[in-house]
Amino acid sequence: MKPTGRLSDFAARLRRLIDASAGRMPPQAGGRLHGTPASPAAVASAQAAAGSTHGRTSPQAGSPLHAEGQARPEPWRACLPDTVFNPLALELFRLQFEHNEPYRRICEARSVWPEDAADWSHIPAAPAVAFKELELSCLAPEERTAVFYSSGTTGEQRSRHFHNYQSLALYQASLMPWFEANVLDCGGRIDDWHLAILAPAPEQAPHSSLVQMFETARRRLGSPASAFLGQAAPDGAWRLDLEAATAALQSSVRSARPLLLLGTAFMFVRLLDHLAKQGLELELPPRSRAMETGGYKGRSRALPAGQLHALITRRLGIPPAGIIREYGMSELSSQAYAGPPGSARPFRFPGWARVQIISPETGHEVSEGQMGLIRVFDLANVFSVLAIQTEDLAVRRADGFELLGRAALAEPRGCSLMAR
Repeated sequence: MKPTGRLSDFAARLRRLIDASAGRMPPQAGGRLHGTPASPAAVASAQAAAGSTHGRTSPQAGSPLHAEGQARPEPWRACLPDTVFNPLALELFRLQFEHNEPYRRICEARSVWPEDAADWSHIPAAPAVAFKELELSCLAPEERTAVFYSSGTTGEQRSRHFHNYQSLALYQASLMPWFEANVLDCGGRIDDWHLAILAPAPEQAPHSSLVQMFETARRRLGSPASAFLGQAAPDGAWRLDLEAATAALQSSVRSARPLLLLGTAFMFVRLLDHLAKQGLELELPPRSRAMETGGYKGRSRALPAGQLHALITRRLGIPPAGIIREYGMSELSSQAYAGPPGSARPFRFPGWARVQIISPETGHEVSEGQMGLIRVFDLANVFSVLAIQTEDLAVRRADGFELLGRAALAEPRGCSLMAR
């Protein structure tokens, strides 16, 4: 078996576990990712294939999102309890320590070896900034078929997250169940969503993980009328085709077909400012959704999330419960979602990831309600580093977090300038 063969095997087992934990059987080749609900036996079988022999929990019925304003059950954490997550994380740590030489040097500098880690929380986290200076990848250069870059100013060194076909397939498989559960479930199924994507098309932004995310959603869920409504300028900055975006909104109103808007916060501001200048207040059809992510940093006027969401409701007619926030990074393969600010829905990652809020003074996890830096343990990062220390501040909320923004003196990154 070639050096990355065991990582490939791990990725295949994780995909099976994600399919079962999400309440879905693996999709048919070329088909959509809806599938049929997995039975408790199927979940147990997938967990056994992933290496777990005890502590299995069957999936609960339902989705984390239900009808507007109702409490949302959280079955996902139970689907991948620590008795399943922990051995997988420790196995992946051993493989990455062996095959990712720059990461191994980070661990050795901290005097931590795989035999020292008895729990997933003991796995050393690579700082996100290290992805700028080091090739934190288990893949040999000839195995790399794609790379995601963080955004930045012209000439700035950007983070690099290398992928091959297997890691991209795992990225897509882990993306869709959590995306569907948090973004799409609005009291009934829509087979073919109309997507209005406030971003450039993939051929204009081939190294953006966010565009990869949007394109995956469009391919799996979008109707033929779905469209990318942004453009990439020669300097890499993103611009919005305001006329095309307005036409897409008006078409949705005329057809009474729910619309799903996806974009960065600064693209939403540009759209909303344009509608204000035109004196337009639209009422998108019921069950329409808006998902916003990222910050501003000079690309538009900056608005607190609450004000941005209030404008989305006013100009587009989408109620607060239909506005979802996303948190992700080019260095990660999984995403966290939250409801409007002040809601009972803090940011949460899916069950195949864990998050800690770390005190920058002590290096230890803070208590409930305290502030610190976000640290993510993402099993879907099979071919890079599963543990990443970010420079983003948050308040700990149970097994989730309330996002505050970038830490002082941290460089602008990702959607803060363009998009991750």
